Amino acid sequence: MSERDVAGLLFTAEMYGVQLDQLAARLAVSEVRARALAARWREQGYAESARLGPGRPWVWLTRDGLLACGLPYRPAPPALARLAHLRAVTAVRLALESAPGYLAAGAYWRSERRLRARMGSRVPLREHLPDGEVHWPDTDDPGPDGRAPDRGRGTAPPWAGECWAIEAELTRKTVRRTAAIMAEILTRTGDYGGPAAEVRVPGALPRHARVLYLCSPAARPTVIRARADLPGALAARVEIRGLPAGAGLSDGAPLTARPGAGRPASSRASRTRSGGTPRDRGMPQDRRTPRDRSTPRDQGAAT
Repeated sequence: MSERDVAGLLFTAEMYGVQLDQLAARLAVSEVRARALAARWREQGYAESARLGPGRPWVWLTRDGLLACGLPYRPAPPALARLAHLRAVTAVRLALESAPGYLAAGAYWRSERRLRARMGSRVPLREHLPDGEVHWPDTDDPGPDGRAPDRGRGTAPPWAGECWAIEAELTRKTVRRTAAIMAEILTRTGDYGGPAAEVRVPGALPRHARVLYLCSPAARPTVIRARADLPGALAARVEIRGLPAGAGLSDGAPLTARPGAGRPASSRASRTRSGGTPRDRGMPQDRRTPRDRSTPRDQGAAT
């Protein structure tokens, strides 16, 4: 099995399933090549594929594929009711990973599927899991492969050591519910799947230095109002952006492959937490609290 196969299988597993154009973008190959890879995985018994809804066919891992990746997830095709959301979350991940500062900092994605697996049967009915986490290792902390980030001649970003919660918001919830989710994420101190006593420890640093909302036009007004309802200290840690290009199920424009694609990735958790301020041009920069910018300027997550 090639390095590209490993990277593609891990990516597909962590996102529950992906459409062929997103797999191609992640691996920096053409859709024709991605289709051939998926066909080989099917022949090997590692994956299944089918056209589940609008747009490209979907690919997901079988039990043998998940076992080959060493992942404890339950094998199942992507749920039809979640296709639009899964597509949007994957588009967000691809957009963030394409930002120059992401690779340079050694950042990595921790999927909602991994968080849910860590929680197991302990996920309370009303507890909210973010759609993903982005971990920014400290300068000397090892990354998910056990090695310290190779920053070349660069320096660690101001937010090194932070963990960001990521939310892809397609439909409108109530303002009250959205504000409650924001507060729940921002006041959490413990890791998912850890001891219950660590979930919220008074005086401890929050797990998530910030939460990044990437919204559809329909959901954005509600998210803005929910942020405005938070106390100032919490609202300052909520950033709002539009969903990136290619986030819709029917989007037909080719996706841009991310730099450095094709390398194996891992999602090992990081417990680093701090409170820096992002300044990198390739990552989200909007931190206004009660008001929202009219035009997102982030290269990786533009409306």
